[in-house]
Parts: sequence; structure tokens; C-alpha cells
Amino acid sequence: MKKQTKAGRTFGRVRKVRTGLMRSLARGLILEESIETTEAKARSLRPYVEKLVTRAKVDSVANRRLVAARLGNDTETMNKLFTDLGPKYKDRAGGYTRIVKSPRVLEDGRKVAYISFV
Repeated sequence: MKKQTKAGRTFGRVRKVRTGLMRSLARGLILEESIETTEAKARSLRPYVEKLVTRAKVDSVANRRLVAARLGNDTETMNKLFTDLGPKYKDRAGGYTRIVKSPRVLEDGRKVAYISFV
């Protein structure tokens, strides 16, 4: 029997470590509003963060709990998300982030990209 492949990037990590990676990248992006990472991580981070911003557009207890579950109860990041970014994108239907590719790193050849809020 053939092994089925699953959608999504694994980054050579187990699920718990991958979840921690996405949380830390999301926290960095929300707090700094722009970060530099690899192109693959930026592509995986985009839908993760955009769903959080969509939740933050409506400040309710349910949305705060859902976002807290995704971010690991980080109050500083949650406050920035619900007080600054949510109201900022209230009238926007989606597409809150932008990925800008930069040249490969000479030392190891990895593809670098900047992800930031529009």
C-alpha cells in the first residue's frame, strides 16, 4: 500500500516543535510588524497570522480565547492584536500581510524573505 502524503510543510520537525515555531514567528510578526525569515516559513506563516487578524477584527471573549489558544496565552501579543491590528484592518477583507523575497544568502544558499503587514 502506498503511503499518503499530507498537505503542509513540516520543516523537518515534529508537531509540537513546529507549533512552537509558528507561534514564535507569529508573535514576532505581530509585535514587530515585520520579520525576516526563510521563504518557506513565511509562506506557512501567512495564513496562520491572517486568520488571527481576522478573529481580532471582532473583539469578543470567544475570539480572544480562540486567539489565545493559537498564541499560547501571550497577553502582550493578544493586546497588540486586538487593540492595534484588528481595528486597523476592520474594513479590509483579507490580505493583511506581504511577503517580499530577497536574494539568497551566500553562505548557505537559503531563500530569505521578509513578511510584514500591509
